[in-house]
Amino acid sequence: MRTGSRRIRRGVLRGAGLLLLGLAPATPEPVQAAPESVATALVVSVDVSQSVDDARFRLQMEGIAEALEDPSVLGAITGNPGGILFAMVTWADRATLAVGWRRIAGRADAAAAAALVRATPRQAGEFTCLGQMFRTVTAAVLPALPVPAERVVVDVSGDGIDNCTDAASLAEAHRSLLDTGATINGLPILVPGENDVVGAGAYRAPGYGLLPTPLPQERTGLEQWYRAHVIGGPGAFLLAAAGYGDFSRALRRKFVIEISALGR
Repeated sequence: MRTGSRRIRRGVLRGAGLLLLGLAPATPEPVQAAPESVATALVVSVDVSQSVDDARFRLQMEGIAEALEDPSVLGAITGNPGGILFAMVTWADRATLAVGWRRIAGRADAAAAAALVRATPRQAGEFTCLGQMFRTVTAAVLPALPVPAERVVVDVSGDGIDNCTDAASLAEAHRSLLDTGATINGLPILVPGENDVVGAGAYRAPGYGLLPTPLPQERTGLEQWYRAHVIGGPGAFLLAAAGYGDFSRALRRKFVIEISALGR
């Protein structure tokens, strides 16, 4: 009993000492529940096919990481209660979820996501299988959303047209993704001398056949092809990059518009 009394007295004295110092006894911090939904879920979908060499791949990964850390993008993110959900898909012959869904609600979250983007390894692949990417996002990426989102944006960047999906299958995969309610935005990377004209005589995967690529006119640029076959859904828009060196700038601007829902 005496030992117990001494312990009680020591506890009382310790509490009194803290009060005299202007301190309150430590109490556990309240745990805030994560929001049950977010305003925006953003899938960044990046072409890593044969035309994207190591230098171009690094420019894309660094551009995405820099965009996540950019003050204007962070301002748009923190303007959403609960932040945003972010995921990154890389695609060539097949599509891979390179960075799974993460909530970004502030600077530390953005830095952590940017570090994962920078650490993403090159993915093997030769062809630009856009239709396959659409199907993967529809079937595997969007169903894995950890909480509902008011709007889902799939941000597609690349330097070429689909060269491994026939026109009908591409249109079907595109429509299936749009039927989920997602918006698909485009960021074509324009490389003078490489993709000024697309379609006729384009390099294609075995099995594609000799079916013509459906184009609005005989000579079509990559921007025009993206408008016809990539973007779609509520508020969809296209913002081109003037080469890989311009990718980071274009993506920062695009993120601000997408996350702030300025295009709605």
